Amino acid sequence: MVDTSDELRVLLSDSSPLVEDSRVDAPGVYYGQGVSIDKSAKIGPNAVILGHDENGNQAAVIKEEAEIGANATILSGVTVGFRARVSPGSVVTRSVPPLAIVEGNPAKIIGYVETHESENQTISINNVDSTPLGFRQTRVRGVTVHHFHKVPDLRGSLSVGEFEHEIPFVPKRYFLVYDVPTAEVRGEHAHLECGQFLIAVKGSVSVVVDDGNLRDEILLNRPQMGVYLPPMTWGIQYNYSTDAVLLVFASEFYDAEDYIRDYSKFLDLVKRRAA
Repeated sequence: MVDTSDELRVLLSDSSPLVEDSRVDAPGVYYGQGVSIDKSAKIGPNAVILGHDENGNQAAVIKEEAEIGANATILSGVTVGFRARVSPGSVVTRSVPPLAIVEGNPAKIIGYVETHESENQTISINNVDSTPLGFRQTRVRGVTVHHFHKVPDLRGSLSVGEFEHEIPFVPKRYFLVYDVPTAEVRGEHAHLECGQFLIAVKGSVSVVVDDGNLRDEILLNRPQMGVYLPPMTWGIQYNYSTDAVLLVFASEFYDAEDYIRDYSKFLDLVKRRAA
């Protein structure tokens, strides 16, 4: 329940997890029972944020510095992550990852915001045909985009790369990602020790790389192109084409303890290592 004053104050029940004295500066906002909204979040006019429902879904959660646009609806069971943005009028039916921008009904990810608006502008590296063989640095620490030999032939084309010479490690494992619905997001983690090398052997996929300070977006859309993610790089893959097949080489064997799956914990670790 909210009051109807010019500056709306969220009225709390004793059991509500809402931040006490949190405020919204827009009229007509509806909050369901038990919703959790960080005090730094921004809620637009006439937004609807649903609480517990009869199907057992938990109340919606709005994380730090998230932005909910005017007339947007956030369904029960949804978490809107750190600095995520929900476009006006969107209907959010599933949780939104940190930094993601979503829009539509149902809402889908259309991009990612910068960690710091004034410093970290997201870029795309798409002009592959005019790029010479070899690799180029991105703005993100240690992340490199590689371009391999392509040999066209009437019998079929061939692309080739050599481990250690062109790909910066000898892999201990590989995996393929395919048949991904276009609305799905993969990755959303970093590794403590494992490096990765990604190639879209078919179709296309957008790769977001983030070192905790800078963020780039790279479109992988041909098999003679790959991107290297060193350890301590937050990686996200989204916007898969329907025919996309993503090949990932990993420098280490699988180890669940090597994964960092919480973006806030990743940022904290980056800061500690830099101190």
